[in-house]
Amino acid sequence: MTTPLIIQAAGEVERKSAEVTDWAARLGWVAGLLLFIALVYWLMRQGWKWRGELQSGLPELPTAPEDAGDAKLRLSGRYHGSTTAGQWLDRIVARGLGNRSRAELTLTGAGIDVVRPGAADFFIPAGALRGARLDKGIAGKVLTEGGLLIVTWEHGDRLIDSGFRSDRAAGHSAWVEAVNSMTKNDTTEGAAR
Repeated sequence: MTTPLIIQAAGEVERKSAEVTDWAARLGWVAGLLLFIALVYWLMRQGWKWRGELQSGLPELPTAPEDAGDAKLRLSGRYHGSTTAGQWLDRIVARGLGNRSRAELTLTGAGIDVVRPGAADFFIPAGALRGARLDKGIAGKVLTEGGLLIVTWEHGDRLIDSGFRSDRAAGHSAWVEAVNSMTKNDTTEGAAR
């Protein structure tokens, strides 16, 4: 640290020390910043709870039947959340659908079994499936084009988009084909009745 030199009129040089840091003011600013961060976190948490209360009318999630049949496809990857169908920013947090987690998906003739370690498992019955597609984003997660498997399903009176990302993204197209063929078969069988 260098000390500034003050040159006086007579040519004398006087040394003066630098000002001492005002620690009280600095600590006050740090404490204020920490309080601001805590307030923002608390407000975000309150918003999450409020959204859950608004969506409390969502029925309990179905569980997998004892005999779901043979597995047609399996997927290991991540569950990135669920939104209202067609509205990729309207996250659904009720019933644990807003919790991201690892996921193991199994497609059978009965539907899709979603097993999530550390979060609530759920089952999407084949009759509730409305389609699948590849997309690039869902609330809070944006990937490259086609990097996310979106499964659209009906639960109660609400259409839901659930986003999954496989550890091997090349398998997404097989899931889209399989789910869409299941929904076409259900539609054609229903129309024939």
